[in-house]
Amino acid sequence: MDTESMTDSTGMDMGSGIQRELDPLENAHIQFEEAAARLKLDPAILQIIKQPRRATIVKLPVHMDDGSFRVFTGYRVQHSIVRGPAKGGIRYHPDVTLEEVTALAAWMTWKCAVVGIPFGGGKGGISCDPTTLSKTELERLTRRYVADLIDVFGPERDVPAPDVNTNEQTMAWIMDTYSMHARHTVTSVVTGKPLLIGGSAGRREATGRGVLFCVREAAKRIGLALDKATVVIQGFGNVGSVAADLLAKDGAKIIAVSDVGGGIHLPSGLDIPALQKHVAEHRTVAGFPGAEPIDGKKLLEIPCDVLIPAALENQITQANAGRINARIVAEGANGPTTTPADKILNKNGVLVVPDILANSGGVTVSYFEWVQDRQGLFWREDEVNSRLEQIMVDAFHDVANMADEHKVSFRVAAFMLAIKRVVDVIMLRGVYA
Repeated sequence: MDTESMTDSTGMDMGSGIQRELDPLENAHIQFEEAAARLKLDPAILQIIKQPRRATIVKLPVHMDDGSFRVFTGYRVQHSIVRGPAKGGIRYHPDVTLEEVTALAAWMTWKCAVVGIPFGGGKGGISCDPTTLSKTELERLTRRYVADLIDVFGPERDVPAPDVNTNEQTMAWIMDTYSMHARHTVTSVVTGKPLLIGGSAGRREATGRGVLFCVREAAKRIGLALDKATVVIQGFGNVGSVAADLLAKDGAKIIAVSDVGGGIHLPSGLDIPALQKHVAEHRTVAGFPGAEPIDGKKLLEIPCDVLIPAALENQITQANAGRINARIVAEGANGPTTTPADKILNKNGVLVVPDILANSGGVTVSYFEWVQDRQGLFWREDEVNSRLEQIMVDAFHDVANMADEHKVSFRVAAFMLAIKRVVDVIMLRGVYA
């Protein structure tokens, strides 16, 4: 069936409607507009913070291992630097676009504001398939990207971090390239680095640990005993696997997980340490002994107390939102729930802990790493985790209070809180024109 030519009863082009629903930039704008309207702010000020302050596109010629050259396209968007340097990850993926990066940069502004750390929002990416590139090709691509953006990055300007298909090694290359141009070692130009070169203890687990803290508080809010809760997790990468491990240690029963290789379901509860060992050996959760295979999309519809989408954007849409059977949805990924789906979940009484709150543990510990690099003094992991818990719990209750006061969803409340904090800083600083 040709979905592009389908229309609904109102005559609206359904293909166009679906495209709009899955457009991350469109979703970011809708979320912003809904929250901003409730704050009744000066429209001129809203225009200042709605649009990104800077968007850069670079063409990156890279010498390939076979002697040929390929030209890749890279992006870096700074949405805001009102509250501090731009902060946000760099992703390597074939589907990276300027629109996607712009939406993610805006979400980073609100994410940093929700947890109250002194950063603005940024995001970057390179349109490439890293699975087809050798390690040396990835290194050349990374170094060329940094060299072309050397006037954009900087500890006081724009601080990158890992994201989809980038990791500690990528961050080490970024730090080294920037340092070579600066003619001295600059560890604070990037976060998510290896410990040996200025990384922070607890950084790798930080996003998943932040999800745990939010789930704990959400469970208290609805009267759910976490040690009796069932949990489904879509995505068993860094965020999902850590959240699974920590929730299991809190007594929760992890009954289903998935990754790019497939999904598994075991109603009696998965043995997470054994599953982690299986993933280390086989690079996927698929085939885990004793569990039933399940499609990644169907996994979202398994009845459970807590659902954690920790994969990619647009996983819960208006097509499947009505079949979500969870009491809490804690968004470990960025933008996993579309705007129409969000309204369906809210109508059905699901407590959605939005991405700009639920997965902000990563950027919070990135902030800790930046602070530690700048002062040259590093904290123990228990100190990092304790500071993270305090910030996440405080942020959760700030959002909850906003939601109760204005009788809105957690997502709208989180955006209202974030926008207000950014606007308050603008009003204090004034607008230089």
